[in-house]
Amino acid sequence: MYEDGVEFVAQPLSADVLVYGLRSADDPQISPDGGTIVYTLSTPERGKASPLAQLWACDRDGGNARQLTQTGERNSGARWSPDGTQIAFVSDRVSKSGLFVMSMAGGEARELTRHAQGISSLAWSPDGGQIAYVTTVDPDNVDETTPEADAAPPVRVTRRIDYKQDGRGYLGDKRAQIFVVDVQTGERKRVTTTLNDHSGPQWSPDGAKLAVAVSMMNGIHSQLALIDVASGAVEHITPEDGNVSTWSWSPEGQRILYTGDTSMTWQSDIFVYDIASGETIRLTDDLECLPVGGEGASAQPVWLDDRQVLFHAIRAGGSGLYVADSERGAVERVVWWQAQHSGMSTDAEKRYVVQSRSAMDSAGQIAVYDMQAGEQKIIVDPNVDVLAEHPAALWERIDVERGGQTIEAWLLKPVDFDESKKYPVILDIHGGPNGFYGYSLSPNHQVLATAGYLVVYSNPRGSSSYGREFTQMVTEDWGGEDFQDLMAVVDEVLKRPYADAERTGITGYSYGGYMTAWTIGQTDRFKAAVCGAPCFDLESMYGTSDISHVFGELQWGGQPHESTEWYAAHSPSTFAHRATTPTLIIHGEADERCPIGQGEQMFIALKKADCEVEFARYPGAAHGFRRAGHPEHRRDCWQRTLDWFDSHL
Repeated sequence: MYEDGVEFVAQPLSADVLVYGLRSADDPQISPDGGTIVYTLSTPERGKASPLAQLWACDRDGGNARQLTQTGERNSGARWSPDGTQIAFVSDRVSKSGLFVMSMAGGEARELTRHAQGISSLAWSPDGGQIAYVTTVDPDNVDETTPEADAAPPVRVTRRIDYKQDGRGYLGDKRAQIFVVDVQTGERKRVTTTLNDHSGPQWSPDGAKLAVAVSMMNGIHSQLALIDVASGAVEHITPEDGNVSTWSWSPEGQRILYTGDTSMTWQSDIFVYDIASGETIRLTDDLECLPVGGEGASAQPVWLDDRQVLFHAIRAGGSGLYVADSERGAVERVVWWQAQHSGMSTDAEKRYVVQSRSAMDSAGQIAVYDMQAGEQKIIVDPNVDVLAEHPAALWERIDVERGGQTIEAWLLKPVDFDESKKYPVILDIHGGPNGFYGYSLSPNHQVLATAGYLVVYSNPRGSSSYGREFTQMVTEDWGGEDFQDLMAVVDEVLKRPYADAERTGITGYSYGGYMTAWTIGQTDRFKAAVCGAPCFDLESMYGTSDISHVFGELQWGGQPHESTEWYAAHSPSTFAHRATTPTLIIHGEADERCPIGQGEQMFIALKKADCEVEFARYPGAAHGFRRAGHPEHRRDCWQRTLDWFDSHL
């Protein structure tokens, strides 16, 4: 490769660069007048468990960028006041987590309140006089006192089935509650009391009520509830066994449009609730896209007028903006990108839509879409220099027709790809099973592809963002047609003369770990495997995972005693004695979603089968540690995966 007449040698996107070299501009919020955007810029730092995070502001075109916060190591969650003169944000500049207000005209930030644990989901009241927020409350320690250094840890006694949660550990009755604080006096009050998690408070236009999500069973089910701010009275407006993902008050406050479902199908539709009559109208059935929420109100639908509602959704692994008619239910796609966006903030006139953005060759960006002009502009790109030196892998889309379905897949190639050479091939499988892969810069893919591998990943049946029917095809069929889809994708890649069928690997995490463990018990076609946080034995998984006592019944056809034969027939543990593929198991020791015992069982089974196996355990790491865990654990995980494939392929 040559640049300005000088030979340029691209450097791999190594694990070290991906962890410590990339910054991220997140949670962009545009001012009501559309002139200024505030966002959080996160910068990793060696020796720190979390990145440094400061608030920045820039003009709508990205110009005049300036750092707003200087104090504290983590400032985030900025939200504009209704008049656009102030922002509220959360900071660790105090000994506890603090909620602050800062004038955009200048001056020091003013503390409103603080808690001993994190604060999130800030929401200004329509008159700017109050801010609603979320923090965790422990009924046994409502004063948030710190235990004595030598005190014995309290005995843990529970009577509830959802007593623990991945990433949070043992919960007991600790749950996220809604508070409201007065902006002038700092006086605060708690407005929710039920022992369930509450999130995403949104004020009614008259400032009398809050619409919030109430989560049960660690998020498997959720309800939309209306909270009277003055009295604390609660009205649940959706069923207990359903779920909600996004919601928004109509301008006059007489209706609420929300996305979700009346049962857990991993596909949302659009509903409208009428406040006066208490009636709900279902506007869509099997919506083709997947509406996605986010932190607080950052990705909630936006009413463009009294009838049309703008929302963000994922379709086929890419991001789009859609408009729904709140009366007829018609849904129109405004725009769709080969990228994955998150969050959604608009100005008062609803002309500009601001979102975080990641694509196949970029990450950590902020994009502004002009609804009037129909154009998007990238206004913040903190990694352009790093990715110029360490460019992302080349890529192409692949379609595989099988069993009456079109399976979408992506193939990554090394930057210096030479069609005359042969390359080892690695299949990567997403989690869920109702997750999805798509158009974003994925660290686990880039580490391998830029180091010289062909990396293929796909959305087999069961993946979301293709509608309810496709998403439900994996239910009670784990290791069935989904497995056949994945093998068909590999077969398609191996038809290419540059793909080496003698050097193939497989990897996956969570459900992807399940499928990796399943595959090596079914075939010896792969020469190496890296299995992350597997669901290995479904019966033990049912009783030890934080969600499987609900999730398992939805996915696996009932409780173990009701579906004994199915559990055995679809558990990788049943077939592990046949495995011969050299396997590295990666697992967080604090994983409550797919508990460490699953990896332990797999390790012992492969050892007993005389299969080459290593077990990498990450102390204190939860299920999502590869995405949000300690940076050294993330770096080690990605590098260790590459080393395993290097040594075997």
